[in-house]
Amino acid sequence: MREILDDIERWRATGKRVALARVIDVEGSGPRLPGSAMAVNEDGEVAGSVSGGCGRGRGGDRGARHLGSGDRRRVTYGFSDDEAFAVGLTCGGTIHLFIEPLDW
Repeated sequence: MREILDDIERWRATGKRVALARVIDVEGSGPRLPGSAMAVNEDGEVAGSVSGGCGRGRGGDRGARHLGSGDRRRVTYGFSDDEAFAVGLTCGGTIHLFIEPLDW
């Protein structure tokens, strides 16, 4: 989380809306542990990671969607062994994220 704070503060200082996604649980193999975080701003810029790359786009897309609505929600992404292997992971797993817009 600390490594993304500078980006979040910079975005906030320019008035950009930001959503935060945090890993809250992992089933099976997971590239990031609970507590890992990723922020996305309204322009689609991303800081941090919740998935080591394979779910970054999905998490960023979901985060961006929540900016306008103000929704906070739990989302789940699962990766089969074949999907995981295709992006360079050794096996699949499921990650559970909590995504919320940051309200200044």
